[in-house]
Amino acid sequence: MAQVLQDGVNLAVWQRQLPPQLHDFAEVVAGLGGSLADQRVLEVDEHQVPVIDALLQEAVDIHGYNAFVADVTWLVSAYSCLLGARRVGLRVRALTSPMCPRFHVDNVPLRLITTYAGPGSEYVPEQEVARTALSTGYAAVDKVMRLNAGDVALFKGERWEGNEGAGVVHRSPSGPPRLLLTLDWLA
Repeated sequence: MAQVLQDGVNLAVWQRQLPPQLHDFAEVVAGLGGSLADQRVLEVDEHQVPVIDALLQEAVDIHGYNAFVADVTWLVSAYSCLLGARRVGLRVRALTSPMCPRFHVDNVPLRLITTYAGPGSEYVPEQEVARTALSTGYAAVDKVMRLNAGDVALFKGERWEGNEGAGVVHRSPSGPPRLLLTLDWLA
């Protein structure tokens, strides 16, 4: 994952299989619909495990909740350690429709994206991007890649120093409900 910190690299993907308990939890939560969401800013210290109280409180009684919180906590810790982050924006959402259905780039330095259930985010390899067509949202591309459920991706955005005009082009997939986590480096 640390390769994303290098110049000229704007995407890193850790392909992983979710443990059964976490997978089952995510499928149940995704199936509950788009009403479940949690968004917050975390003050973090890369030398201490973050404390994430009452994460996705509506799902606390679903089997696998503790495994989910442990996984999110680990990802926040790894992400903040990688970047030396002091503040991290966290969003968890159960989605029944695409959040961002058009190809776009994010105006952030570096975003962590993982889909716990449902289809993963879609992205376009850099060599396939027609950036001039992005403003229409319907950029014609020949090759669209998709992350798998469980994969952890780091997408450089437009605000990464030296990456202006080269943020990862991506979109939300259509299809079955999803459970999505994103982390953003705020400071």
